[in-house]
Order: sequence, then C-alpha cells, then structure tokens
Amino acid sequence: MSTTDVTPSTTTPPSTRRFTAWPLLASLVGLLGLVALFCEARPDDNGSGFKYPVTAEDAISVDNDLFRIAGVLGYVVALLLLVLAATWHQRVTKRFPDSTGSTLVTFSAVATAALVTLAFGWRGALGNYLPGGPEENTYDTEGLYNYYVMNDFSPYISFIPLLGACYGLAWMALKEGLVSKPLGVVAGVYATLLIGAVAVTGVPGLPAIVLVGLIIAGIWLAVGRSRITQVG
Repeated sequence: MSTTDVTPSTTTPPSTRRFTAWPLLASLVGLLGLVALFCEARPDDNGSGFKYPVTAEDAISVDNDLFRIAGVLGYVVALLLLVLAATWHQRVTKRFPDSTGSTLVTFSAVATAALVTLAFGWRGALGNYLPGGPEENTYDTEGLYNYYVMNDFSPYISFIPLLGACYGLAWMALKEGLVSKPLGVVAGVYATLLIGAVAVTGVPGLPAIVLVGLIIAGIWLAVGRSRITQVG
C-alpha cells in the first residue's frame, strides 16, 4: 500500500503499542490554552457579594496583572499552535497528501493561532491600560470598559476553529482510516455537542472547552495505535 493512500487499511495493526512523542504537542497547547483562558479577573472575584450588571467603575477595579500574564501566555499558545500545524503538516499531511481530514486539522490550527493572537493581544492590552499598568491613564473609564467587555468573550471564541480539527480527526478515522475509529467518533461527537450547547444556551464561548479535548487527543495519539503515528 502506498504511503499516500488514505484508503482504510484492511490489515491488523501491530499489537505492540509504540509511544510517539510529537502528538503531545497538542496536549501542551490545550493545557496552556486553558491556563491562559482562565487567567482573568472579574469584579465578583473578591468575594464581596458583587451583583450584576457590571458598570464601568466595576470593570476598572479588576487586577491588571492577570490580564498582562494572560496576554503573554496567549502569544505563547499562538506560536505553539503554529508549531503544531507545521509538525502535523510534516508528519501527517505530507505523508498522506490526499487526506482531506489532515488538511482540515492543519488549517484549523493556523486559523486558531490567528484568532488567539488577536484575542489575547486585547487581553494583554487591557492589563496594560488598567490602573496599575505601565500605560494607565491612557484611556478614560468608558474606554477601559469597552476593552473589558471585549475581553469578556473574545478569548473564548478564539478557539472555535479547533472544532474543525475535531471533525478532521473524525473524517480521518471513519473515511480515511488514518486514526483510530474510537478517537474519531469521540472527536466528532464532542465537537457536535459543543455546537449544540451554543445553540441551546446561546453562550458563544462554550466551544473553548475543545481545549480539554485537545489534551485528550494528543495523549490518545501518543499512546494509541493510528496509522499516522506508525513508522513507515
């Protein structure tokens, strides 16, 4: 069978499991993404019985340091997503160039990197402009409030393109036979449930939970048996 053939294999995979390290890069991206995502401050974090709605005065009372840290972590995540996309392209897409699912995974990672750069750049900027930041007093209260509202959801929706990677894995499993079928089924169902949750609740940032799936998928590929991690 040609290495460029994406037709499901009819042969039985070797029984010996082989650990493959590079998929753990996906797990690292997922883990750091979660840390960056939840590295934020809200007016109700001080335990003072805060009640909504958030006013402009409430928004500027939050700790600026967490937003600055999140901005840096977000940039690291964006760069790691590009490394993941390049690694996936070299180790999977170039080996199986006719795989539509593999190409979708690559494009999903690149698209996510672009959105993460913007979203966490805004989060870092808010930390820079809030009271106590290096450039405090650059904007008035209303200007900072606009920054705060934008940061309320933008980092969460920046990870939505990773749902495309989930469907890419599902296609690679069920149509192309390149990854294990259980992984593909779980990935496809997981992404569909997250989209369904948005439809039911109206909360646009729920798909950010895909980062948990990214951690699991990386480990699954590293220790499981899939054609893309087999040598030869």
